[in-house]
Amino acid sequence: MPAGRGRRLAGADRREQVLKIAAEEFAVHGLHGVSAEVIARKAGITHAYVFRLFGTKRQLFLEVVRRAFAAMADGLAASAGSASGLDALAAMGRRYNDSLKDHTLLLLQLQAFAACGDDEVREAVREGFGRLWQTVSDATGLDAVQIKTFMAYGMLLNTNAALAAADLDDGWARQATTRIHAGLFSHLTTEANQ
Repeated sequence: MPAGRGRRLAGADRREQVLKIAAEEFAVHGLHGVSAEVIARKAGITHAYVFRLFGTKRQLFLEVVRRAFAAMADGLAASAGSASGLDALAAMGRRYNDSLKDHTLLLLQLQAFAACGDDEVREAVREGFGRLWQTVSDATGLDAVQIKTFMAYGMLLNTNAALAAADLDDGWARQATTRIHAGLFSHLTTEANQ
């Protein structure tokens, strides 16, 4: 039985339910690979109601993507706490690695990047990625080259998680799945990399 069928949810609860289902569906199938009808059926509502809540399927996708990037940025900021510099970066690295267990969040980010051929999606993803960057920059106060390297490792970790590389016993997979440690970034500065 679809979630919510047989019982009435308050408007805000129904909206959250649809966002959760949509996040799961978009994470697996992308913007163009799932219909509003499928999301509505899983929520136990009509697709007309989905459109009443969100306007269009693209608007629903954009809201889900924005929430995913915001959740990641908020998690990184919380993990840094009052730390700064490489200590904050190490805490963020641990949090980032732990967040990869949430396959919906992970795959949703990848699907968002894949949908950047759409101008409106690209703008939302730029904003979300920019917020991630700024969160790391503000919390750590580190050099832009160190932040860039951290973000690049994050994208590699996303790819590894999507590929389930940790489940492989291949040399490339063992090498590619290394964790992010603060000491890894200590020598990376703009001055050293000119």
